Amino acid sequence: MKVSQRTVRLELTEPLRISRSTMAARDAVWLAIEHRGTRGYGEAVTSTYYGLDAAALGRLLHEAGRELARCATPESALDALRAGELPAPGTPPAVTAAVESALLDLAGKRAGVPVHRLLGAAEAPHAATARTIGITSYRAAAEQARLLTRRGFSVLKIKAGAPDPEDDLDRVLAVRNAAPHARLLLDPNGAWSPALADALLPRYAALGVEAVEQPLAPGDPEALAALAARSPLPVIADEDAVGFEDARRLAGRVHGINVKLAKCGGVTAALRIADLLAGSGTALMLGCLTASTLGLAPAVHLADRARWTDLDGHLLLAHDPWTGIGGTDGTVRAGQDEPGLGVRPVHGAPPPGEEPAGWETAGQEAPDPARDGEAAQ
Repeated sequence: MKVSQRTVRLELTEPLRISRSTMAARDAVWLAIEHRGTRGYGEAVTSTYYGLDAAALGRLLHEAGRELARCATPESALDALRAGELPAPGTPPAVTAAVESALLDLAGKRAGVPVHRLLGAAEAPHAATARTIGITSYRAAAEQARLLTRRGFSVLKIKAGAPDPEDDLDRVLAVRNAAPHARLLLDPNGAWSPALADALLPRYAALGVEAVEQPLAPGDPEALAALAARSPLPVIADEDAVGFEDARRLAGRVHGINVKLAKCGGVTAALRIADLLAGSGTALMLGCLTASTLGLAPAVHLADRARWTDLDGHLLLAHDPWTGIGGTDGTVRAGQDEPGLGVRPVHGAPPPGEEPAGWETAGQEAPDPARDGEAAQ
C-alpha cells in the first residue's frame, strides 16, 4: 500500500470559548492510503490538550505509513490493527483513529459497501446531533439558539465555566427561553469544584437541563462518580474517560461516557467501550473534536449506538473541505449505499492513481497476494 498525507488549516466561523481556552482555528493532517488505484482517507487534528501539534501528527502518521506499507492488503492491515499489532506501541489514539478511518474507507470502497455495513449495521445510522454554543453573552447565546432551532436543531450543548457562575446560569436561562422545546446539555469542561457542582446542579435541573458533561476537573474519577451518585442531573464523563480502562472504572457509576474516536483510538476501541457499557446503566455519548466532515464520518457510522450524539465539529468551520454526513439541519447521516465512509472533497477527488496535489508520499505498495501469488506478511 502507498500512504500519503497533507496538512491543512481549519478555520472556525467564529472563536469558540470554553472554560479553559478559546480556539479560532486548528490544523488537520489528512491521511490517504492507496491500494491498486483506490484510496481511503482519514483525518487527525491538532490538540493542545492532548499535546499533539501538526509536526508531531505528521511524523507519527509517516511512521504508521511505513508500517502499513508492509501489509499486503487493507483488510490484512485492519486485522492487524484490531489485534493491536498496528500501529506501533505508544502511538497516540488520534493517530490510530486516523489510520483505522482510512483503512475502513478503503476496505468499504473495495467491497462496494458503506462502513456501517462492515460494522454489522444494515441500515444507515442517523441521529440528532447536539450543536455547541460557546461561552458568550446571554444575548448572543439566545440569538444562536433561535437560529439553530429554526434550522432544525433539537439538541443544544451549552459551554459553561465562566469566572462568574451566574453568567453561565444567565446564558442557559436565555437559551431555554429562546428555545423552549430544545433538549439542553451543559459542559463546564471540568471547571467546577465538587462544592460548586452541588450548589449549581439543582439550579440547572430546574432550568430543564438534561445532563451535565464533566463538571469536575479531570484526574479524580472517584470524585466524579461520587457526584453522579448524588446529582439531580445525569453526569457524563469526558476528560476522565479517555480509553477502555477509564470506561471500565466508571461503568455503572456515572450516567454516561463521552466516547471520542480521537480520544479512545478509533472505531474498534469505541465499539469495545460500547460493549462494555451495555447493560451497565451507563449510556454511550458520541462526541468529537472540532474537525472536518472527514474526521467526523467514522463516528457517524456508529451514531445508532449512542444515547447522546455530539457530532457537530464540522459545523463550526468557516469552510468544511469535505462533505457527505449532513448536519446543517440538526441531523447527521451516514450514506445508505455509498461505499466506504461516504465522504468526498468539496472540490472533487483526483482520478484513481493520480497523486493529489499537496500530498506527501510516505510509502510504496506491498505486493498483492491475490495478484502476485505471494502470501501476506
